Amino acid sequence: MCGIIGITGSEDTAAGLLEGLALLEYRGYDSAGIAVVEPSNKIFRLRAAEQGGSLYHLGNGLPKEKTARLKYAAGIGHTRWATHGAPTVSNAHPHVDCQSTLAVVHNGIIENHNRLARDLKERGHHFASETDTEVIAHLLEEQIAGGKSVKDAVISLLTVLRGAFALALVHKDFPDTIYAARRTSPLIIGSEAGVGLLASDVAAVLERTRNLFELGDDQAAEIRPGAFRVYDHLGVEMQPKAINVGWSTEAARKGGFPDYMSKEIHEQPRAVAETILGRLEPSGETRLEELDIDDGRLAAVERVLLVACGSSYHAALAGRHAMEAWAKIPAEVDIASEMRYRSMQIPKNTLVVAISQSGETTDTYHAMRQARSQEVMTVAVTNVVGSLMTRETDGVLYTRAGPEIGVASTKCHVAQLALLQCLALRVADLKGTLSVAEKSAVAEEILSLPSLIERTLLGQEQFRKVAERYAEARDFYYLGRRLGFPVALEGALKLKELAYVRAEAYPAGEMKHGPISLIEPGSVVVVVAKRSSLWEKIMANVEEMRARGATVIAVADEGDEETAALVDDVLETPPVTEVCSPVIGVLPLQVFAYTVAKAKGHDVDRPRNLAKVVTVE
Repeated sequence: MCGIIGITGSEDTAAGLLEGLALLEYRGYDSAGIAVVEPSNKIFRLRAAEQGGSLYHLGNGLPKEKTARLKYAAGIGHTRWATHGAPTVSNAHPHVDCQSTLAVVHNGIIENHNRLARDLKERGHHFASETDTEVIAHLLEEQIAGGKSVKDAVISLLTVLRGAFALALVHKDFPDTIYAARRTSPLIIGSEAGVGLLASDVAAVLERTRNLFELGDDQAAEIRPGAFRVYDHLGVEMQPKAINVGWSTEAARKGGFPDYMSKEIHEQPRAVAETILGRLEPSGETRLEELDIDDGRLAAVERVLLVACGSSYHAALAGRHAMEAWAKIPAEVDIASEMRYRSMQIPKNTLVVAISQSGETTDTYHAMRQARSQEVMTVAVTNVVGSLMTRETDGVLYTRAGPEIGVASTKCHVAQLALLQCLALRVADLKGTLSVAEKSAVAEEILSLPSLIERTLLGQEQFRKVAERYAEARDFYYLGRRLGFPVALEGALKLKELAYVRAEAYPAGEMKHGPISLIEPGSVVVVVAKRSSLWEKIMANVEEMRARGATVIAVADEGDEETAALVDDVLETPPVTEVCSPVIGVLPLQVFAYTVAKAKGHDVDRPRNLAKVVTVE
């Protein structure tokens, strides 16, 4: 997630911007920049793209004499987590218009930026970046040139821009004013002792003031030294909602949550919403623009091979089912660390999908390179723009989960699940394997995932209570069938990663082929029992476990009394179609593992022996 800071009326505007951005470093970033209005009514802009060292380079690049001249003026700063365009200086924020009369920073995704940019270029605007953000600067330039005030031009954006955004800007003719607007992406405003403040995150400004207010959806603001005014999309002045801040700066970085993992669990609805934003229409039409693979080549695919490790491997297993169910072509999954050492001949017209949250996973990278050496088409699915894998593949699909600080993946995993569904639907659409009604039904289900995730997470207290009852158990077995199996694998992995408890996952039908000999009184069996065509078979497996003295916990549909009657405890989740069930089914198992780990006193953000990015064998 990108970070925004704005200051006006301060004795140390430029230095204050850098301090605010430093407080946002925990979110992760690949480039950074600031813009301040100089006394000569010019925009001073400074940017760097040195990954985690960008702020250091900005500080070194800010001349001391320049700092003295930038006091009291309005300024904005930004840390960028790349989505549109590689992490380069030209793509770093702030962005300016053709005449450098204004500078803009932006979080979120402008869904209709391609159409807007095309129209602006036809009207003579010159673009200097690959970002979606730059269209905002040029749209404002046109509106102001047409006679609108800066405030009214900003308000007009609320009816022009599609998607999620939080934006802030300064204009050379108004050196003490910051303008802002938002939809979905967070933005807060505040004031203290003659200073006006703006930020995307409480942590950036908490050391300066606790007099903070929330800018609402489709609202705009003018922030001046010590004061601000807020307007709705019609230009009517509004009273913003005050934020009650009882956090320390460290707690604020975690959004008031006790740790990053609980914050990232909470962020999953937004992570999935931003991942599918602009890529899927209710009709089932898909737009995967950054994939950059000719439709004819994609339509000719006869087989799909997904390669990954860890949680990404579990996402691949679920993605395989979506590809087979909708595109009607064979799909296989291979563990990247094994595939790279096999003498594997990949058939032509195979699409190889390499999945890695970081885009730097050594095993997945080398598996992808092996596929490319056989001249088959490859696609990288990752959360990091410009990462190693994205530079050596035919196409890229980015999850838009934002930085994930906790080592154990949560929001990146569910974003991968949703994105692989979009890819499967795209291939199905090109192959014509689904009717118009079927495409629309699938799209409706995928588009409903953010709200379903939010609804599921409302049950966290119940999930925690169940988990607390089993915090001392020593042996866990996770079972599922078909799409329940990847969920079982991910649930067991989370318990191992976080709680350091022995947890094994099996396809439920495999238990009788050996593992059932391990079941005895005291064993805890977690079964993924969402309603599907295999529900009765799952219940037969449950009976086998109970007959041998195991305690059984079921991930089941809300109100499913029949399942509840056959098990000891239930983790209730909303009913969904089977292909979309992994996104919902994994959520209570994340909370379950988290709770057991906390009960044991473990650091859930930094589990022992684990690294966030695996770059060695």
